[in-house]
Amino acid sequence: MSERYESQAIGEIYSLSVPQAAPRLDRWLSGQLPDITRSRLQKLIEQGQVQLNGQACTLKKQVLKPDDIVTVQIPPSQPLAVEAEAIPLNILYEDESLIIINKPAGMVVHPAPGHSSGTLVNALLHHCDDLAGIGGVERPGIVHRLDKNTTGAIVVAKTDAAMLHLQQQIQAKTARREYLGMVFGSPSEESGTIDAPIGRHPGNRKKMAVVAAERGGRHAVTHWQVQERLGNYAILLFRLETGRTHQIRVHSALLGHPIVGDPDYGSGRHVGVNLTGQALHAYRLCLTHPVTGEQIEAIAPPPPEWETLVRVLRQRYASL
Repeated sequence: MSERYESQAIGEIYSLSVPQAAPRLDRWLSGQLPDITRSRLQKLIEQGQVQLNGQACTLKKQVLKPDDIVTVQIPPSQPLAVEAEAIPLNILYEDESLIIINKPAGMVVHPAPGHSSGTLVNALLHHCDDLAGIGGVERPGIVHRLDKNTTGAIVVAKTDAAMLHLQQQIQAKTARREYLGMVFGSPSEESGTIDAPIGRHPGNRKKMAVVAAERGGRHAVTHWQVQERLGNYAILLFRLETGRTHQIRVHSALLGHPIVGDPDYGSGRHVGVNLTGQALHAYRLCLTHPVTGEQIEAIAPPPPEWETLVRVLRQRYASL
């Protein structure tokens, strides 16, 4: 049994009765409040916004007993301390639930130290009147990320329900994300899979690296397939099974074929074409619409820099 109260001053309050024992508070709440992400529920627990039988409970792994009463207070939305900016957006798809953008190189997805303006979030707040507060204060509606200099398709939720649904698709691997990458060298095989955990680089906290699971590395799987061989270079199609920070860039370097133009994991060699960053493009994004259930396929045309790079390499190695 559950009751729900709402007040403009205190936000929402849910009072929930536990019918049978449950091993973890956060998982049980996730089942009771499906429109709220588990990560948000865990944060509410940490902040003391969840009470167990009238006492604050800050343990997400708290065991629940039959007839326990769990009270959840969801504070009112905080004003977003990020300014809306009239930055042009290349929109691939949009409706009342979500928007898919073809992100350019050089654009950071959400505000961070050193990047308080000019981000995708700044642009979205200007474009979408009701986006503030979705999924958190500083990164409203952001379901997944692209690195600053990685271009291509990125989906943003416009409602909490859409955000939860899209996050679940990514976690369940039903959303399909495919990238095109130009790499140094030509792999000996036509396709393959890289299964290697990724974590913070032990010597450089701004970089990622292959790190053993017992040392904090998280499971990471990348599938790749050769699309075109261009002499000492190749175009690979990457399909993400997981979505770790810098995953393709780290795994590609591990394969022995780093992404062309990658300042962190590349070889430092130049190809004679001026690149803003790494030659990595989120080419295709396939997902299920969170409301209608229809399949959406967004194709993001590569940027001019990519087209120039491919043209130059094709001309250079046409006779080989």
